[in-house]
Amino acid sequence: MGAALCLLSAACFGAMAVFGKLAYDAGVSPTSLLLVRFGLAAALLWLVLLTRPGLRRAAPGDAGDGRRATRRGRVVAVALGLGAIGYATQASLFFSALELMDASLLALILYTYPVMVTVAAVLLGRDRLTPGRGAALVAASGGTLLVLLGAGGAGFHPLGALLAFAAAVTYTVYILVSDTVVHRLAPVALSALVMTGAAGTLGARALVTGGVDLSFGWRGWFWLAAIAVVSTVVAMLAFFAGLRRTGPSTAAILSTFEPVVTAALATLALGEALTLAQLAGGALVLSSVAVLQLRPGRVRPREQPTGRPGPARDTEPAPAAR
Repeated sequence: MGAALCLLSAACFGAMAVFGKLAYDAGVSPTSLLLVRFGLAAALLWLVLLTRPGLRRAAPGDAGDGRRATRRGRVVAVALGLGAIGYATQASLFFSALELMDASLLALILYTYPVMVTVAAVLLGRDRLTPGRGAALVAASGGTLLVLLGAGGAGFHPLGALLAFAAAVTYTVYILVSDTVVHRLAPVALSALVMTGAAGTLGARALVTGGVDLSFGWRGWFWLAAIAVVSTVVAMLAFFAGLRRTGPSTAAILSTFEPVVTAALATLALGEALTLAQLAGGALVLSSVAVLQLRPGRVRPREQPTGRPGPARDTEPAPAAR
């Protein structure tokens, strides 16, 4: 179930590039896209929490009401910070790089993050890199490389490449921090807090810079709604729910399915043709998914000092939302 949720999240995120192109064609600016995306997503998630109070329930905490309240306050602050700092920064870096370089090369640089997540998680002692997981990571990364390079020649811009790499590093940190709170808050609550933090940062930036243009027509609003609902709300909820069940490494590797979805949807919606290299890359990514399904890499629960078994952890690294 966890792998399926991660794949659903990757598919929803993969559709965002196509939705974004259609929104740009309808007159939406990148600044407007980001602000409306996060603001609308936050509103929808809080509406869900208001109508479904049971979705606010987090995992059982430790004994002691005072300590539990303090810990919960810290977790809420971290979740807001994930959006206000991590999510908003990563998205801003990504779209700034997109203005300077081709999307295919930008995506290629961004998708160095699974390797960064895996290496960082191993160095931090959170996960153990097994031969099977390493082979799946190599296959998934190689498949992603073929998918993206198969799009043809891509222009290189030094500043754009630097911004893209910074976006990948920011996303890596975001994933690792998310893994510290994803087990302490319900997925809907965590997603709502992250979206609220990101919307707050982008809203404040809009006020400082003179606001955003929202005069585009209904087509622009339609594609913005698709981005907010499908590629943000559904994508984030599926991601956090999948991350809780799989751990960081599995989620990071499964997320490489995203560019495959992007390429396929671009072919159908935008008339872009898939090359043989892209088809081969897609096959490699899907093969890595099959390997992960056959070898989930779970370990037995660890005993806590209280005598209760702790949550089972993935033996390898994990992503978060874009």
